[in-house]
Amino acid sequence: MRHYDNPLVGTWKLQSFVRETVGTGERYNQLGEHPQGFLGYSSDGRMYAILVAGDRIKPQEEAPTDEERIKLHKSMMAYAGTYTVDGGKVVHHVDISWNGARTGTDQVRFYKLEGDTLTIRTAPNKSAVDGREGVRILVWEKAK
Repeated sequence: MRHYDNPLVGTWKLQSFVRETVGTGERYNQLGEHPQGFLGYSSDGRMYAILVAGDRIKPQEEAPTDEERIKLHKSMMAYAGTYTVDGGKVVHHVDISWNGARTGTDQVRFYKLEGDTLTIRTAPNKSAVDGREGVRILVWEKAK
C-alpha cells in the first residue's frame, strides 16, 4: 500500500490499553486505569509510539533520583521506526526503542479501523512490563 493512500496516516491518541493473558483470557490495564499515549503514522513511511501510565510519578527535582528513574522507566513504552501495511496488518520496523530490546525488531500489529477509532491487537508476546504472555489491545482515537 502506498503510504499516501493509507488510512492509518495521522496522529492517534490512546483511549485504552489492556492486556489479555494467553490461556486464561484475563484482561488487565497494564499501564493503569488512565494510560496516555500517542501513535503517529506519517505519509513518508515513518511511525512512532509513546505510552505512559496515567498515574505516573512526577520527580521532585528536574533530575530524577535513581529510584524515580526506575519508576518512570517502568511506567512507559516508546519506540519509532518505519512501517508497512498489508491488509489488516501493520508491521512496525523498529529503529529506536525506550529499552533497546525492540530496536532492530519487527513488531506485528493487527488493526481494525472504524471511523475515527483504530483498534490494534499485537501478536502474542511476553510483556516488557510484567513478563506475562499475552496480547495487547489498544484503542486509539484520531487526534483532532
